Amino acid sequence: MSKHKETGIKGEQIAVKFLINKGYSVLHTNWRFGKKEVDIIATKGDTLVFVEVKTRRNFDFGFPEESVNERKKGFLRIAAEAFINENMGYPCIRFDIISILLEQENVKELLHYEGAFY
Repeated sequence: MSKHKETGIKGEQIAVKFLINKGYSVLHTNWRFGKKEVDIIATKGDTLVFVEVKTRRNFDFGFPEESVNERKKGFLRIAAEAFINENMGYPCIRFDIISILLEQENVKELLHYEGAFY
């Protein structure tokens, strides 16, 4: 497995633990609709939350959260719509980003952007 993939998987594991510690219930990780994927689908109260996790080991390519561009947001929206159509009943929906910077194998920075887009 490539180092890039390993970093992404580690970041998603960290994000799941972070959300659980903040009182979220994690419903799915790596939920797929066709070729589109949502890293984490969780709930908190009556809010359904779609979470995109971005993890980096340095800032060579910018801040992790900056890589969630309009194309990626569109993919997330399409996948979210498919999930909602299969799982109705959530009065509130939100899209979040969790940005993680790793140093060695430790979290140097974790930022949670609630309601990051849409």
